[in-house]
Amino acid sequence: ARSRTVGELLAPTSPFDKKCGRENWTVAFAPDGSYLAWSQGHRIVKLVPWAQCLNNFLLHSTKNGANAVGTRLPRQSSDSSQKNKPCEHIIDCGDIVWSLAFGSSVPEKQSRCVNIEWHRFKFGQDQLLLATGLNNGRIKIWDVYTGKLLLNLMDHTEVVRDLTFAPDGSLILVSASRDKTLRVWDLKDDGNMMKVLRGHPNWVYGCAFSPDSSILCSVGAGKAVFLWDMDKYSMIRKLEGHHNDVVACEFSPDGALLATASYDTRVYVWDPHIGVILREFGHLFPPPTPIFAGGANDRWVRSVCFSHDGLHVASLADDKMVRFWRIDEEYPVQVAPLNNGLCCTFSTDGSVLAAGQDGSVYFWATPSQVSSLQHLCRMAIRRVMPTSQVKNLPIPCKVVEFLCYQI
Repeated sequence: ARSRTVGELLAPTSPFDKKCGRENWTVAFAPDGSYLAWSQGHRIVKLVPWAQCLNNFLLHSTKNGANAVGTRLPRQSSDSSQKNKPCEHIIDCGDIVWSLAFGSSVPEKQSRCVNIEWHRFKFGQDQLLLATGLNNGRIKIWDVYTGKLLLNLMDHTEVVRDLTFAPDGSLILVSASRDKTLRVWDLKDDGNMMKVLRGHPNWVYGCAFSPDSSILCSVGAGKAVFLWDMDKYSMIRKLEGHHNDVVACEFSPDGALLATASYDTRVYVWDPHIGVILREFGHLFPPPTPIFAGGANDRWVRSVCFSHDGLHVASLADDKMVRFWRIDEEYPVQVAPLNNGLCCTFSTDGSVLAAGQDGSVYFWATPSQVSSLQHLCRMAIRRVMPTSQVKNLPIPCKVVEFLCYQI
């Protein structure tokens, strides 16, 4: 089935615009669904209120250019009473932007730093931050409501390829870089760098927190998937199975599953707690043998993301297709065309998939399905129970298999 197009946001073009630097490597939605952010290419990041953007799509029913959208969105206001009212911002980051991540604060979530007597920033509950990872190794932290620069983090020595905030509201930020390291930052401690995670032999491409913020997954220029304990800052295990570089990863909403995308033309869905591959979604048939897995570069998978219903995965590959998969079916349930796609992510409510390429963003309606009561119960249990605990429950084997996503 063809996925229904919702709309698009096109980056402005000019005759002297260079192709290099226009790649859109990341698209992000704010945790509360208030904003959408994407790199328009070169140094520019655009922030738009998502609800008004959707309304604009509905008004015009098909396609929308960025300039048309801009005329209907309120501009930044200096009035402090307007702080929490979403308004559009265009941010010049000073260098090519490779990664974006939104972070929101929970005041009662204490910082891990020792010296808490004095800080430049007091992040409140209404705080919404945007982190941008740049070509020169810097990470810039912006106030989303005002568009102002707050922090400049400067310890990486190469491109900051990915960023992720801990979902628990602690404002712990992890960055993945081409300098082969992951770095852990505490923004409640004015951006203090807490830890350097080493272990990747080559560039690190991506990282993702588990929903409870206890585990970090990282992937890079290598076949292994790394899992880290974020309480001890130690490696838990490596997941082996891919045959080429692994470029993207994301946990399911209940933390029971982990999806990884690779240049070997496959998406794997793992049980991260025991390191077992549960599903394989292939983008080339027949699948390439391991020795040739790097040769099918017209099928390289660029991005993968989990839907908020826990039942669907979206993938984006070099064969000019976006695919929606059900975790219990072998073939895609919906597809959509996209040339040169580089990244994709679901909206906060899971109703829309956004995908970026060459400075523009395209949107599709996601497969709509009412989750069964069994699946909702499974997600509720798996949010608080790892696989080892589930297997020790005094319940029938078939129920255990269902809870472990093995049937």
